[in-house]
Amino acid sequence: MMNGGVSRLAHEDDSDDEVLATTLVEAMQEDEGDYDDVSVSGGIQVTGDDLQARLAAAATPLEFQAGLPARFQSYDNYCSLFHFILNSDGPVDLELPTYYWAWDVIDEFIYQFNSFCTYRQRVAKKAQNEEEIQILRENPQTWGCYSVLNVLYSLIQRSHMNEQLAAIKAGQDPNEVAGEYGSRPLYRMLGYFSIIGLLRVHCLLGDFTLALKTLDDIELNKKAVFAKVMAAHFTTYYYVGFSYMMLRRYADAIRTFSHILVYVSRTKNFQKNSQFDSITKKNDQMYALMAICVALCPVRLDDTIHATLREKYGDQFTRMQRGGPESLPIFEELFLSACPKFISPIPPDFDNPENNVDPSQHHLKVFMNDVNNTISTPVLKSYLKLYTTMDINKLAKFVETDAETLRKQLIVYKQKNRQLRWTEGSLLEGELMHTSDLDFALQGDIVHVSEAKVGRRLVDWYLRNLQRAY
Repeated sequence: MMNGGVSRLAHEDDSDDEVLATTLVEAMQEDEGDYDDVSVSGGIQVTGDDLQARLAAAATPLEFQAGLPARFQSYDNYCSLFHFILNSDGPVDLELPTYYWAWDVIDEFIYQFNSFCTYRQRVAKKAQNEEEIQILRENPQTWGCYSVLNVLYSLIQRSHMNEQLAAIKAGQDPNEVAGEYGSRPLYRMLGYFSIIGLLRVHCLLGDFTLALKTLDDIELNKKAVFAKVMAAHFTTYYYVGFSYMMLRRYADAIRTFSHILVYVSRTKNFQKNSQFDSITKKNDQMYALMAICVALCPVRLDDTIHATLREKYGDQFTRMQRGGPESLPIFEELFLSACPKFISPIPPDFDNPENNVDPSQHHLKVFMNDVNNTISTPVLKSYLKLYTTMDINKLAKFVETDAETLRKQLIVYKQKNRQLRWTEGSLLEGELMHTSDLDFALQGDIVHVSEAKVGRRLVDWYLRNLQRAY
């Protein structure tokens, strides 16, 4: 086995990972090459037949029921291919088969990483197959997080994405700073899609802030290069929206999900192909996440999205909006059905399987802590709308609690109604806005209720940013 082989991949520097989008369009419009036409020059001598097989295998999905030997062999194949591309004496003179191939390679590479980690976690939890456990224990670096992240960062750095992006912003020719690697379509396309891959991997590992940080310089709209590949389009918006949701920026999550769902409904660009099932699943997952976000942060939706949401999750959606303890199982059910297959950054403990924490259950618990703090919000809001001034003790009787508990709930309610909203710049930036059409102030034991003027501002913000995507 070539365990840890990818760890030898070259690093150019420690600068932030940024990616070029604009100048890649020309590369994607080039004539699609043929595997038979691939030629190579560089440090590692590989026959045409071997290279053709390796290129084809890199983008070929692994069988779902593949066992450990096949998974280990696939890892070694990726190590060999990426080591060849990144560590040859100078850039390899390799024609990019197709730009779809570049996406398929990165997508399949991360999928197999995710699948292997899930498989390993399952083996450790069952603790029944001693032979597999021994093999996994002896090879902890196979499909390790460090190796996978190292590949993605190396591809980005080799293609000089930071420098090319800076040149474009300055109105200069990016080819002047692309270097010998960045000027090649193979490195540009792999580097570009590696940024989308980093978004996905960091999200799978639970680092949602870093996940969004990776897309600092990619503008999310239909003109972006990733939008040329439907699977990449869906993947990007799914993980950006999910990251926003886990960071409690629900309005930003709704805006993100709305863009891709409205885009699909209006363009009908939903063709059946080899990834149709995966795209359909992502589409359904985003509607489920949309239902969760709208229940936690009511906002005006596109009519088509709202109608589909009601059609798919009518009763569940209504119960979540109503709040209360009975809504909690629905939040849990939709979250688990729509969240990504989280992975642990470290190998499981095979000796003490009871100590292994299910990553999905961990993130569910974190998310439900926030939901539990907001389940009383719909009831509180319904009573606050009836009055302009109310004694807190009287309001406490209405909601069947004591005054001190209610005071805490009101503080939480007010805090939850203030969220960071993206307006421009990086995805992590934003402006603090009030999300509700209702505001209140506590003066002693008196609750003063008023209409929030910024409520209208939020609606304008949402519609403006939704329209900007088109």
